[in-house]
Amino acid sequence: MGKRIWLLPEQGTFYKANLHAHTVVSDGKLTPEEMKREYQKRGYSVIAYTDHRVYRNHAELNDDSFIALASCEVDIDGPYKTPGDYSRVQTYHINLYDTRPDYEVERKLKSIMPECEYGDMDGINRYLEEMRELGFLACYNHPYWSLQTYDDYKDLKGLWGMEIFNYGCEHDGLYGYHPQSYDELLRLGNHLYCVAGDDNHNLASFDDPLCDSFGGFTCIKAESLTYEHIIDSLKNGHFYCSMGPEIEELYIEDGELVVKCSPVEKIYVKTEGRGCHKKLAPAGETIREARFRLGGTEGYIRVDCRDSHGRHANSNAWFLDR
Repeated sequence: MGKRIWLLPEQGTFYKANLHAHTVVSDGKLTPEEMKREYQKRGYSVIAYTDHRVYRNHAELNDDSFIALASCEVDIDGPYKTPGDYSRVQTYHINLYDTRPDYEVERKLKSIMPECEYGDMDGINRYLEEMRELGFLACYNHPYWSLQTYDDYKDLKGLWGMEIFNYGCEHDGLYGYHPQSYDELLRLGNHLYCVAGDDNHNLASFDDPLCDSFGGFTCIKAESLTYEHIIDSLKNGHFYCSMGPEIEELYIEDGELVVKCSPVEKIYVKTEGRGCHKKLAPAGETIREARFRLGGTEGYIRVDCRDSHGRHANSNAWFLDR
């Protein structure tokens, strides 16, 4: 038996996280405290409070069962194509997760909104670099909802990750799932991670089919539930994201990729090219494990598990030349 290369750490605990949320601080309905309470009832341990255009650190909510990530969501809007009709405006939305919440606090609280214009890619990339220097991880959000195409995101630099699934956008108009955009960014040579989040505003009640909570989450495997350990795991890609299924183990051993997960119908391994490894359950059955012989020419690999409800769980991409 060769040495195992763990793509998700062998040691640690999985903590369920919502990395995109809006409260009364911007345009959401719940207070930060109310959101913590409702999400904890459903097994969550981490929330990034990404209120629009407003950076906040809700450290008062942190305890031994919950971590609030200091964060915000910024935007860069394009011009209006029809006066007063925002539904046709192209926009960049970027979540910023603070890895150093005690650094340059006054500057962050004053304003970290970008001053560049839509289409100024050099300005956008300078802004992303400035945010990285301030200690932020930058996550590119919901390109489908944002009416963006390949030309809008192909030249972005310095991204830590992107949203592969946004539950709120899925409610808005089936705009939520973005695997093609993730693969396109990877195929350009970007080593970035993928996350899922709710982007919840909670305008509908929790028992309403239009409730925008609890549908997209990220499972972070960390040494313990502290701000530092959660951030360390985010930095290093020690997580997967999901609409429902769970990825339990993920490692390479003796040239084989091993996937262990909750019951699903399909396990796919996406690659840099068109080739794809896959294992499918017989009709009406499920599978919980798959092994795939790697040829070494895949470029990168990333796992996509789909259950009987059509819900996906996605691993981060792993470049085989690492």
